[in-house]
Amino acid sequence: MLSNAPGGPDTLELSEIDAPVPGKGQLGVRVLACAINYPDVLIIEDKYQMRPPRPFAPGAEIAGEVTEVGEGVEGWQVGDRLIAVIGFGGMAENAVVNAASAVRLPEGADPVPGSALLLTYATTIHALKDRGDLAAGQTLLVLGAAGGVGLAAVEIGKAMGARVIAAVSSEDKAEAACAAGADETMLYGRAPFDKEASKALAEAFKQAVGPGGADVIYDPAGGDYCEPALRSIAWEGRYLVVGFPAGIPKLPLNLTLLKSCDVRGVFWGGFAARDPAANAAHVQQLIEWWQAGTITPRIDRTYALSEGGEAIRHLAERRAVGKVVVTMG
Repeated sequence: MLSNAPGGPDTLELSEIDAPVPGKGQLGVRVLACAINYPDVLIIEDKYQMRPPRPFAPGAEIAGEVTEVGEGVEGWQVGDRLIAVIGFGGMAENAVVNAASAVRLPEGADPVPGSALLLTYATTIHALKDRGDLAAGQTLLVLGAAGGVGLAAVEIGKAMGARVIAAVSSEDKAEAACAAGADETMLYGRAPFDKEASKALAEAFKQAVGPGGADVIYDPAGGDYCEPALRSIAWEGRYLVVGFPAGIPKLPLNLTLLKSCDVRGVFWGGFAARDPAANAAHVQQLIEWWQAGTITPRIDRTYALSEGGEAIRHLAERRAVGKVVVTMG
């Protein structure tokens, strides 16, 4: 499913091309499933931080089966199954994966939820452990808590022993957050907000988290949700900046002074590149939690490759509760 020119999902075209050939240190992979993430919405419009040369297939997160082992690769053989984050190229029947970043799919594991594990959950475990310093008994407020990354935050927050407040935009999304383990939920409207609506939302956040405030706020939304949420933070709380589907917020820094709080960026890709050993330990923890049933990627819908544009549209329109996955079978 190729992006030949910048634009929305309608610009994607299903095409026949030669299968990519793995180079040194790479694996040739038959893609079984490709999870869709918000960067896929941006990358086809040339609005993402990475702009691959066209034509390219979007899709950064895959599960697949090894078809060819490149030069210098050890520990992998044809037929092995894996999951990986590849940046782009996942919405295709075949892809190449850097062997160093490939993770073995557990024996008998379903590749559909497997494809939806790494990006959202690895981002979240890094965010909550390394950037948020979340401790058992603390209060975690999760914005956008019914999206893929939001549900991951709910599950991992509970696994770490936190009290989790899930902020969502509808009752069905609240049900999904509760099913993932949220202790409480709250509903908010859709941005943009005027001054009065922003003030009302701040009060709603304060009531939801309680008088002590939120020790950690996990924000994969941004936009007009940021400032009202920050007003509910605890003394010396940590505000985690994860993403901006609602827009890049302008934060009044006087609020950070009044709460003596931190605003901390979360860039999992940079962390994984700089500290691969720590990232590998996080991924191993995720695999163990997944196999134990502590975390379970929720799949909202699956699409065929020919429907890949619709998969991206479904996510872009914020209709997904959990992850959207394109399957090749």
